[in-house]
Amino acid sequence: MEVFLGYFNLSVAFLVIVSMVMMLGRLLGGPTLYDRILAVNSFGTKTILFLCVFCFVINRPDGLDIALLYALMNFIATIAVLKFFNYRNLGVPLIQEQMEDRT
Repeated sequence: MEVFLGYFNLSVAFLVIVSMVMMLGRLLGGPTLYDRILAVNSFGTKTILFLCVFCFVINRPDGLDIALLYALMNFIATIAVLKFFNYRNLGVPLIQEQMEDRT
């Protein structure tokens, strides 16, 4: 049973790498900026999945903490990049009511 799980984990890792290559293709060939940002976000998510599977392949589940940290950084970076490209400034509040309170 343990041999089967080893092969299963390796095949899942291979499939995640294949999907990461497909996301790189989307990143290079995306027609719009938002498609490219979505591809980068998806690539980050696939990287997190690969880290999780790789940690189980090498029998070190403590690497899941690193994957969780990377997931948080990926989410915050995606929101920051989208906000920057929308407003051309990171200091703009996200809610219109906050802007009215300042004036």
